[in-house]
Amino acid sequence: MTLEVRNISHTVSEFILLGFPCRWEIQIFLFSIFSVTYVLTLLGNMAIVCAVRWDRQLHTPMYILLANFSFLEICYVNSDVPNMLANFLSKTKTISFAQCLLQLYFFFSLGTTECLFLSIMAYDRFLAICRPLHYPTIMTMRFCSSLVIFCWVYGFLWFLIPVILVTQLPFCGPNVIDDFLCDLGPLLALASACVPIPGTVLICGTMSSLLIFATFFYITGSYTLVLRAVVQVPSVAGRKKAFSTCSSHLAVVFLFYGSVMMTYVSPGSGQAEGMQKFTTLFYSVLTPLFNPMIYSLRNKEMKDALKKVLGVS
Repeated sequence: MTLEVRNISHTVSEFILLGFPCRWEIQIFLFSIFSVTYVLTLLGNMAIVCAVRWDRQLHTPMYILLANFSFLEICYVNSDVPNMLANFLSKTKTISFAQCLLQLYFFFSLGTTECLFLSIMAYDRFLAICRPLHYPTIMTMRFCSSLVIFCWVYGFLWFLIPVILVTQLPFCGPNVIDDFLCDLGPLLALASACVPIPGTVLICGTMSSLLIFATFFYITGSYTLVLRAVVQVPSVAGRKKAFSTCSSHLAVVFLFYGSVMMTYVSPGSGQAEGMQKFTTLFYSVLTPLFNPMIYSLRNKEMKDALKKVLGVS
């Protein structure tokens, strides 16, 4: 089977991203809506990065992780939204083979990095609330920096093998992707229309599922212990502050993982294409928009720092 796959050369030099097929007037309307969403996402996450950078009171591990997470969200939306916006105005809606695979790599690598950051942020909250006496000695700035570097480096290494496997697949004819980005599932479906690729589908599905479930169960386990500890806090004010911080993190986790699991637990499994398109849209475009609002609106220190950055008294 491997020899058979390798002997078939690529005949597809570009793909057609259908995006959201509709009348030209609606395309312009969607372009306007997503342009505003894109700008607000950039401004919201940049505000958090600047607030943490300029307010020395926020130079703590929790906010350093949050600033890196916000910077990650900026990179994340830039991996797919600009091309989606250009696609709304394009007549051909094409993307080259190389650009498609490059987008696939960055999109999934940044998604992997987001899973890792959410896990590290859960670990930070676990230490702060369940092990408060040991927190200063464990979560030092040096250790925090090591965790940040680990997330970025490992995030870009994890999905390298699936992308390399995809580059070796035969794309012999069908080149229409019913999505607004080069997603893993549609690409595997196009390749499987030429030659059966059960091995590649299994490897990609296994690596995606392993990453998603391992980080999700770790995060939910950590916050289960955290919430149990929060309930036992004697001070009402302390309990309220701890619960506010944890609920913000949990909201982001469930928004992100809820849509990701529907899409990538079994890529290429033939789920409804329209449904996959909208779940991808939710976690790749809308979740990065919600995150700054969730973190800033429920955190007094962050709200105070943002007021300083924005010059609001």
